[in-house]
Amino acid sequence: MGDLIKKAQEQVRELVMNALGECVAEGVFPAEPIPAFNVEIPADPKNGDMSANTAMVCARAFRQAPCRIGEEIAKRVFLEGSYYERCEVAGAGFINFYFSKHWFSEVVADVLKEKESFGSTDLGAGKSVLVEYVSANPTGPMHIGNARGGAIGDCLSSVLEKAGYKVAREFYVNDAGNQIEKFGHSLLLRFRQLTSAEGRAVIEAEGNDTEKVCAVLYAESGEGGRFAMPEDVYLGTDIIEHAKNYIDENGSSLADADDDAVKKALVAYALPKNIAGLERDLKKYRIVYDRWFRESELHNNGSVDDIIGRLKESGYTYEQDGALWFRSSELGDEKDRVLIRDNGIPTYFVPDIAYHYNKLVTRGFDTAIDILGADHHGYIPRMKAAMQALGVDPRRLNMVIMQMVNLVRGGEKYKLSKRSGKAVTLSTLLDEIPIDAARFFFNLREPNSQFDFDLELAISQSSDNPVYYVQYAHARICSVLRRLEEEGIEIRPADADILSSLGEPDEVELIKYIATLPSVINESARNSDPARVTRYVWELATKYHRFYTNCRIVGEEENVMQARIALSLAVKQVIVNILDMLKIECPDKM
Repeated sequence: MGDLIKKAQEQVRELVMNALGECVAEGVFPAEPIPAFNVEIPADPKNGDMSANTAMVCARAFRQAPCRIGEEIAKRVFLEGSYYERCEVAGAGFINFYFSKHWFSEVVADVLKEKESFGSTDLGAGKSVLVEYVSANPTGPMHIGNARGGAIGDCLSSVLEKAGYKVAREFYVNDAGNQIEKFGHSLLLRFRQLTSAEGRAVIEAEGNDTEKVCAVLYAESGEGGRFAMPEDVYLGTDIIEHAKNYIDENGSSLADADDDAVKKALVAYALPKNIAGLERDLKKYRIVYDRWFRESELHNNGSVDDIIGRLKESGYTYEQDGALWFRSSELGDEKDRVLIRDNGIPTYFVPDIAYHYNKLVTRGFDTAIDILGADHHGYIPRMKAAMQALGVDPRRLNMVIMQMVNLVRGGEKYKLSKRSGKAVTLSTLLDEIPIDAARFFFNLREPNSQFDFDLELAISQSSDNPVYYVQYAHARICSVLRRLEEEGIEIRPADADILSSLGEPDEVELIKYIATLPSVINESARNSDPARVTRYVWELATKYHRFYTNCRIVGEEENVMQARIALSLAVKQVIVNILDMLKIECPDKM
């Protein structure tokens, strides 16, 4: 697997160091240690394909002007057999190198040779990563924030795999604690309403139509309504629907039972259905996890109690007002945190600590990555503080903060229906727009940026729609291949002689961009930002469409035609590699 950009950079460094050695041997420069210098791709292609700042950083050591140092180095650079055809000194002393046709030919040949492996790197070789994402509250359906988190987490996992990491995908199910208690209380209240005389009257009046019954109860849930609900409960129609379905399936025998028994029965009925619904919707979204980890497991196997004991042993806890506190402020947090309330019940923070300890210590992942909502900023320092107190390097825990998304239609925010109480969920979103568009659009911006998701743009078949534009580039290449077959034109192996025909500006720009994919993969993995890869393939499609417009393929001189066919096949391969990573389809026709 070759990263020809990296190889080209390393070659410049070697060529410059060899030339410096000659300069010192000839007495042109004094025998001083060579300061570290950079080899980078210039922002302006007019300044070459690679540029070294060696002359500037050596000026003080050699006591000479940078321009003269650069000239002396350039005179002694031996380019034969390298990736470069020439080097020049420009500006304040930059040594600029220009690729030879050999390098461009090798890029195209590498893609065609490596096929689906092209772009893969060994950045994470031998390292394991657990990526936890979505982890939506199982007390209700997934919302739009979960939709974005799903796309980011799943695509990041694929990028990490491409960068050589061993990746596990995980969903953390909060099936214990306050949220489940609140869920049970909400179900209980709706059950009591539906089994009351007024509730039975509504069911009879609406002909036992569940949707209509839910609408009536929801509409009258406010203060003063027949089915008023307190503030600290779940008000969605899904709660009413669960209670109604339980009655339809099991009758009203529980109506005379005590509240605890009713709550237990309703949670046991509704929670598995919600979790199954989450799994079903995520599969539809092309997300499949390696494990669904339940919070209850941490309570049942003693992990929660064990973590409390370990934190006490660390010396970072103290008791105050009957509660157990964690001295997280001494480890970078803004304030200390309660671990166990004065009633003896652990806060949600404790099982979360146990879960991350399980990831990094019990299961031994080298790194754990969490995709979190924008309201979790304060969660980061307290969890890292907990890891540090437990003797775990907090740098092994990486938390990616994700901003919310505004759904837009017709230039206006797309809001939930207040009348029905139904929010725009992942499931309803995927009923409106293609899955390809959802996954692509949610990955167009870095996670910590807000953006408007244009529902009309997502379904449009135009160059303004980025996912359509990328897929069309792939379909366009497939169309070229079909035309070649129809006209009986044989595609010849792309040898160095054929590929040396590539040299037009649009060809050169396209090839140079293709070569950057391995570095894009590495940067995306290092920064936990899969949007870099999404934007890369969008830009690649743009460059190919420009090449297609300006560089005729069929009908050109044989070698030129074959070279452009090879370049098109290379682009097609790269598009397939990336869209496969993003779990987005590559249609042959559009």
